[in-house]
Amino acid sequence: MTNLSVNHLLGIKNLTEDDIQLIFQTADHFKEVINRPIKKVPSLRDITIANIFFENSTRTKLSFELAEKRLSADVINFSSSNSSVKKGETLLDTVNNILSMKVDMVVMRHSSAGAAHFLARHIKANIINAGDGTHEHPTQALLDTYSIREQIQDLNGKKVAIIGDILHSRVALSNIYALKKLGAEVMVCGPATLLPKYIAELGVKISWDVKEALEWCDVANILRIQLERQQLKYFPSLREYALYYGVNKKLLDSLEKEIIVMHPGPINRGVEISSDVADSKQSIILNQVENGVAVRMAVLYLLAQNRQN
Repeated sequence: MTNLSVNHLLGIKNLTEDDIQLIFQTADHFKEVINRPIKKVPSLRDITIANIFFENSTRTKLSFELAEKRLSADVINFSSSNSSVKKGETLLDTVNNILSMKVDMVVMRHSSAGAAHFLARHIKANIINAGDGTHEHPTQALLDTYSIREQIQDLNGKKVAIIGDILHSRVALSNIYALKKLGAEVMVCGPATLLPKYIAELGVKISWDVKEALEWCDVANILRIQLERQQLKYFPSLREYALYYGVNKKLLDSLEKEIIVMHPGPINRGVEISSDVADSKQSIILNQVENGVAVRMAVLYLLAQNRQN
């Protein structure tokens, strides 16, 4: 397989296992590129990419922009905070105005679930979903699974626990899809109030005990408490959450095995994860950040190849 089966990256749900493996193989090549003295290749020098972010972002936006520049693409950055969206312009009008400048690809983050799917039905450019509400965040899941693969090679049969605010997380859903497509077993763990009612239908195990989840898994992917998306109070306090669900060094040392610890960021140190865990040798958090550039380069390159074909 040399081409993706899709023309847009809207979610992991739309990808096949072969698509994911192709992205990983391409990312392996680009990881070599970004570790050379000259970190740039001319692969997308005729492509113009617009980064359209309707929500605040640091890591994802910087990672995409760096990936695009490493591939020699022309880059346009758009932020809704100082745009005509504030004057009432619709999403479709905003994007069509940008596309009239001959943009080939759009990387978009939006607070509404399905926004990327809506755009893909109405415009000709390739769309990459950089996060839509609490729905999906496909490139984060790809870089997470790529980072696990880097550590333990084959994900088939491996056990991954996703711990934290599952209800408000787009990372959790995309990771569940990706991990299961690659043959991993998945457990979600968190307070009952932060686990969606539908979660068991996705074929995952459920635990409300963080120590039980850590003893079960080979890899723990710890998620941030997303207070900015919570309209209700889902637990008494951050201190109590940290007491019952925070992952600290004492808890890790009590396990009979050594597990891999991940976090998509940003980290709330002392809440869902302690500093001595985040900075420990078991943590691959910085590897995730590095791999994010290579994986996003792979996605951009492969979608551009589909465009040319």
